[in-house]
Amino acid sequence: MKNKITGRSAFLALLKDEGITHLFGNPGTTELPIMHALKDHPDLTYVMAMQESLVVAIADGYSRASGKLVACNVHVAPGLGNAMGSLYNAQFTGTPMILTAGQQEQGHGLMEPVLYGPLVRMAEPLVKWAVEVTRLEDLPRIVRRAAKVAMTPPTGPVFISLPGDILNSEAGIDLGRSTRIDARVKPSDDALRAFAARLLKAERPVIVTMDEVVKSDALKEAAELAELLGAAAYQSSTPYGSHFLSESPSFVGTLARVQKVARDTLAPYDLLIALGGDPLRMSVYSEVDALPDGLGIVQVGLVDWEIAKNYGAEIALKADVKETLRALIPVLKEMGGAPLASRAKQRLIELAPKNWTARRAALVEQIGKNAARTPIDPDYLVLQMVEAMPENAILVDEGLTSSRQVAALRPHRDRYGYHGLASGGIGWGLPASVGASIANPDRPVVCFSGDGSAMYSIQSLWTAAHHKLPLNVVIANNGGYRIIKQRLLSFHGDNNYVGMDFVDPPVDFAGVAKALGCEAIKISDPSELKATLASAFNRPGTKLIEVMVDGEV
Repeated sequence: MKNKITGRSAFLALLKDEGITHLFGNPGTTELPIMHALKDHPDLTYVMAMQESLVVAIADGYSRASGKLVACNVHVAPGLGNAMGSLYNAQFTGTPMILTAGQQEQGHGLMEPVLYGPLVRMAEPLVKWAVEVTRLEDLPRIVRRAAKVAMTPPTGPVFISLPGDILNSEAGIDLGRSTRIDARVKPSDDALRAFAARLLKAERPVIVTMDEVVKSDALKEAAELAELLGAAAYQSSTPYGSHFLSESPSFVGTLARVQKVARDTLAPYDLLIALGGDPLRMSVYSEVDALPDGLGIVQVGLVDWEIAKNYGAEIALKADVKETLRALIPVLKEMGGAPLASRAKQRLIELAPKNWTARRAALVEQIGKNAARTPIDPDYLVLQMVEAMPENAILVDEGLTSSRQVAALRPHRDRYGYHGLASGGIGWGLPASVGASIANPDRPVVCFSGDGSAMYSIQSLWTAAHHKLPLNVVIANNGGYRIIKQRLLSFHGDNNYVGMDFVDPPVDFAGVAKALGCEAIKISDPSELKATLASAFNRPGTKLIEVMVDGEV
């Protein structure tokens, strides 16, 4: 006879067995069974956020900063609706997440009571799998399957609707066991040799890296490949993570998300080596194509949808990036021999004046000329912030226009040291930094955000203060939606900025932060930046530093 267990307790036990240590949520009436069961699971930390979009974004940040499966619980139909923007972001980055929502009891749901909605249909467009539990006996199988699906490449969120009667009922059920699918596959020997032969044939190869380099922990191998070939290496046009080791002599920088600029950048090369995703994801339409005519592509990655999605590849390998590079590099050395080593050495000499390290030195000198400008130059703020950050700090970046030089100034040295806005859905940065800080209690976290983005999710500061996180939120206050102003002027020649300013009245971010329990600092004098930031970054607790920057368009 199996021991009887309630659905609510079984659900939490299953999450824990799948590796979940934190449940992110915002409780409502339909979630009360879970809240009731938490007292029997004191080893599961509940993290409350003050709106469902924040719940999902905090969980997203936790997963991106740890590589782990996460779980979050939101409130019935309106709560799931609130969470959809953040769920869109999580889908974009392939965050392994079990998202659940309390549902009305099955019999009561037929009556379409207040707050009822078709949760599965609502979630389906943004998740890998969506299901409603209709029998308690099925709950273990559903949770086990959800965890497996979320963690199997292409990773991503899944959704489970939890009716109240399922959570409150009791039965003798088997909780089953956890399963993880090992997807770290590498190509066949023949495919590797063909791939290596194509790389050796190229006279001017270029490498473009994407997020799978982070997910497969292949930063070291990607740099080794680039240096072995003497190839220039770029992050893709959507660089939302530490996609390449910045201080490698091969690294040049980030491809622009503007078609003509990207095309001109790639024009000198004769082979594009794409590692782990879509190398040329653009932002706004252009009649110019980002890929130069005649530029061949070879590509490696596990997410087959991204391979040759927009441009055909001469060779396409569905395989783990790290395992492929570990197998490929010895083959390249064997096939290339001394001529490859000689050619790579010469290529790296030619790259030296224009690689990331050389460009950074020139950029620092250029930015330094604006050190005394007021309002504060956003690029100077970024430089001072980067130089004040502790060596082991994690940066979560949603500065938009103010953060244009972040990737050019702060080196990527580990896979979890940098996380940027990926999908374009703003408001992600503040809550994501809360999740990143919870996931890394021994590392200081700095969130860099624009003022417009911050106002989408400012109440996430309360969660950070409540948990006493070592989190510093730097807000570049330029008094409006500067990126929209720039595009209105650029695309339409119009400088009548309707609905794009926060000046009447101005938003007092320092005041808001104090009201939410944080230490708050406001800086308008550029000479105070470095010392004030360094002091804040090295003190415990959650702090908001509001910096008044130039908003000129």
